Amino acid sequence: MRMAERIEGDDRVTLAGDKGYDTKDFVKEMRHLSVTPHVAQNERRPGGSAIDERTARHAGYKISQQKRKCIEEVFGWLKTVGALRKTRHRGVFKVGWVFTFAATAYNLVRMRNLLTPAVQQA
Repeated sequence: MRMAERIEGDDRVTLAGDKGYDTKDFVKEMRHLSVTPHVAQNERRPGGSAIDERTARHAGYKISQQKRKCIEEVFGWLKTVGALRKTRHRGVFKVGWVFTFAATAYNLVRMRNLLTPAVQQA
C-alpha cells in the first residue's frame, strides 16, 4: 500500500532517521515518493544496510548525519540531566510544563557556554 503518489516540486527533499528506518521497504517507499532517505546505516542488520553508496557517498548525507547527532544530544541531555527519562508527573499539562522547564534550562546552559569565551591552554 502506497502512502502517496509523489512529492511535487523542484526542490530536493530528504528525510533523516535512525537505524530503525534502515529497511528495504522504507527506503523503497521514500524513493518512490522522490524523497532521498538520509537514515543511519545499520550494517549489523542481516543482509546489510538498505542505504546504498549512491546516497551515502554525498556530502549532504554526511552533513545530515552530523546534524542528527546534534539534535540527539539535546534529547540525551533532557533524559539524563533534565530528568525526563521517567517523568514523575501525569497528564499532558504537567508533563508539558516539565519538558518546557527542562528545555529552557538546557537553552540557558547552552547560551552560557556560547557566550563564555573559550579558555586557551598554554
